[in-house]
Amino acid sequence: MRKTFRILPLAILALLLSGCNSGIEDPLNWEIEDFTFTNQDNEEVGLADLKGEVWLADFVFTNCTTVCLTMTPNMVDLQKQFKDEGMDVRIVSFSVDPTVDKPEVLKSYAENYGADLASWDLLTGYAPEFLDRFAMDNFRTVARKPEDSDQVLHGTGFYLVDKNGVIMKTYDGVNPPVEDIISDAKILLAEE
Repeated sequence: MRKTFRILPLAILALLLSGCNSGIEDPLNWEIEDFTFTNQDNEEVGLADLKGEVWLADFVFTNCTTVCLTMTPNMVDLQKQFKDEGMDVRIVSFSVDPTVDKPEVLKSYAENYGADLASWDLLTGYAPEFLDRFAMDNFRTVARKPEDSDQVLHGTGFYLVDKNGVIMKTYDGVNPPVEDIISDAKILLAEE
């Protein structure tokens, strides 16, 4: 009987600890509202098209003179690492300057960085005011173009989204924690 009482707490502890190892640590669980935008191939891409897939999102624009110059190559590097690891992770970049970033402009921009457009959608086709609200409501980041500038104020996060269209984690897109992103993406890919 005494042996049972000693084993039972250990079994409960092991069960609790094993539960801690599954899933994303401290998930954000931010749901994304339904959307349908236009990608670099002039095709409609929406949340429904991304359901069932794990994706990494960011906010960039093609004539950015600051952070995008680092973020986009970082995303290209991550895309290559996903491919090297045999991971099916889609990349989604929302243009924060949709009046300038037409589909053909986005396509040229991505190709200049060596992006694999088979698994990367660069989205446009909405009003800047809409995107400002969409970015804040869903990704909790700013995407605002001042009236007196050709540059857009926007967040620098990379957002890991699960198969249900829920943002699970956000990372620094200027200096991304690559190992953490890959590890977290693997967890999400393994989930049903």
